[in-house]
This record gives sequence, C-alpha cells and structure tokens, in this order.
Amino acid sequence: MEPVYDTVIGAARTLWLAQGLKFKISGVENVPVNGPGVVAINHTGYLDFTLAGIPAHLQGRRKVRFMAKKEVFDNKVGGPIMRALRHIPVDRGNGAESYQMAVDYLRNGELVGVYPEATISRSFEIKGFKSGAARMALDSGAPIIPTVIWGAQRIWTKGHPKALGRNNFKIAIGVAEPIAPTGTAEEITQRLHQSMSAKLLELQEMYAEWNGPYPAGEFWVPARLGGGAPTLAEADAMDAADAEAKAARRAAGEQSSGDA
Repeated sequence: MEPVYDTVIGAARTLWLAQGLKFKISGVENVPVNGPGVVAINHTGYLDFTLAGIPAHLQGRRKVRFMAKKEVFDNKVGGPIMRALRHIPVDRGNGAESYQMAVDYLRNGELVGVYPEATISRSFEIKGFKSGAARMALDSGAPIIPTVIWGAQRIWTKGHPKALGRNNFKIAIGVAEPIAPTGTAEEITQRLHQSMSAKLLELQEMYAEWNGPYPAGEFWVPARLGGGAPTLAEADAMDAADAEAKAARRAAGEQSSGDA
C-alpha cells in the first residue's frame, strides 16, 4: 500500500469525473502483472503522465515511477509529492544519476515511465526517439511497454491555453505488445518507434469513429488529418529554434554572472 500515491490517483479520478472525460483503454493485458517494465509514452501534452499510468493501475493496481525534469521536484508544492510517489528527477545537464536510479528501480521489479521523444510533440505525430528507454531495457533486462495516448492534447499542451473545465473530451490509451530487450539499443529504439507509430495511427482511426470526423483547422488535429497543428518537420524546426534561444539565454546569463 502507498497511501500518498493512492490518494493522488483518487484525486485524479475525481478531477477526470468533474471534467467529464471519457476513456477507451486497450491492451491492458500487455502490461506485466508483476516484474519490471519500461513504460514508453508518446508526449503530446502536459498531463500525459497522469494518464499513462491508467493501464498499469487496471493491471493489478500497479504503479509507474515516472521520470520528470528536475525543476518539477524543485517546486515547493509539487516536489514533496513527486518524491513521495518515488518518481525520478531528471537533470538534463547531467542525466547519469537519474538513469542509474531508473535502472535500479527496474532491477527491483518496478515499472518506470519514460518519454522517448523527450519533449512534447507539437505536431502530435511521433517524433524521433532518444535511445534511453532501449538502454534501460538492456541494462535491466526489462521489456519495453509501448504506450500511446491520443486526445489528451486537447486538455493542455504547449502553446495553447488549458481546458480544465467540464469539457467532456474523449481520450484513447493503447498499449502495444511488449518489446524484448534483445539486439542493440538502436535496433530496439527503431522497433519501439515503429510500434508506437502504428499504435498512434490505430488510435487516431478509432478516435474518428468514436468522436466523429476530425474538425478541419483545429489546433489539436495533426496537419496530416486536416488540422491546424504544424507538420512534423515544422514542429522540429520550432523545437530547434527554441533550443537555440534557450542556449543563447543561458550563455548570456553565464556571461552576466562572470561580469559581476
């Protein structure tokens, strides 16, 4: 029993009920009933991690330890909660410690949640993957559990206002077949990308049948489906520009500190 985690799950369920969210969840049987697993999640919005743990909860009330940026743990309110839930802080400037913590969790039979894309996909397509999930699987012997969420970007995503009121949005979550930790990290990463890309297409098609045709021009709909989201190439260019601007600000800050 983990009282804090169970309380957070209860609070999340209450919030989802208040929002009128409706879920279709498939592939729960692909989450191991016990033992480790690298839960690899696509990243379309800020609330993905609250939803990605649902299949594990349905599979024997299992809990996922999510890797999240260190800044979340530095928050006065969120930090103590994240530590109580035994999530894993990630320092993007020095990730060795968080990586080892994740591997240790896996070796102890835990489920660890990671975002192979690293950042939110503004195109809502599957971006290129980092190799961290594959390397964790190889180092721990844990399978990778590909998990795809579709529709959550409507609630809160990068560059758009929150929609946290009663919105009655529909959200689909699908878990693909586990990927064994065999081969090289590059080969595993490629298999993971193919699996999650296929699952996303499957969920998008199902969602249109469930929710109705995708509305043209809507921000949360991919360009490929007639929506207003940027294409994958456009989104990658936006991310690169953001990274360049962030690096410039950091360099300017360091220069200013040195001058002082």
